[in-house]
Amino acid sequence: MIKNVVFDFGDVFINLDKEATSKALAPYRVKGKEVHSSIINTSRRYEKGEVTTEKFVHRFVDYFHLPSNEKFIEMWNAILLDFPVHRLVFLKELAKSEKYRLFLLSNTNELHIEWIRNDWGEELYQEFKNCFEKFYLSHEIGLRKPNADIYEFVLNENNLNAAETFFIDDTLENTLAAEKLGIKVWNINPEKEDVTTLLTKTEFNT
Repeated sequence: MIKNVVFDFGDVFINLDKEATSKALAPYRVKGKEVHSSIINTSRRYEKGEVTTEKFVHRFVDYFHLPSNEKFIEMWNAILLDFPVHRLVFLKELAKSEKYRLFLLSNTNELHIEWIRNDWGEELYQEFKNCFEKFYLSHEIGLRKPNADIYEFVLNENNLNAAETFFIDDTLENTLAAEKLGIKVWNINPEKEDVTTLLTKTEFNT
């Protein structure tokens, strides 16, 4: 029986355009030059809070020879789209039912969260956040998916039984990692599925 539900954030609640930043940066890339692995590593370290926003922005502006910090931040946040109201309604009803312990677990960086709080407004952001018992953002806890330690951290800190825990994420790599620990998973397809159908999913009810 499922007692705990762990949700990803992007493409589960908020819609994303995952190619937006790459497309925006494309005109600034040197033709035929692959993005250096150090740049990719910097992004991952930033998601874990190991790199400050100032250093992160400077690294990309310098690498791509961008005109300003503001221009890069605009490109970086272009991935973030809308938050459909019906998903918030669903989440609030699920939280109100008190049938499950609800958690959010997201690879989210400081710039993205700042954009969301400004775009949504603080009242809506807190309304969303308050639906969860714990609200885990990778840059705040120093861990990121799909590393096993982030799932173990959530399980151990909250005394959760993996077999009673259900994890929803749009990235297959992340759900496979959680599944290896005995957590039940739903690798949601944001183009065809919606988190609001959670309670009808066969995987959730078996």
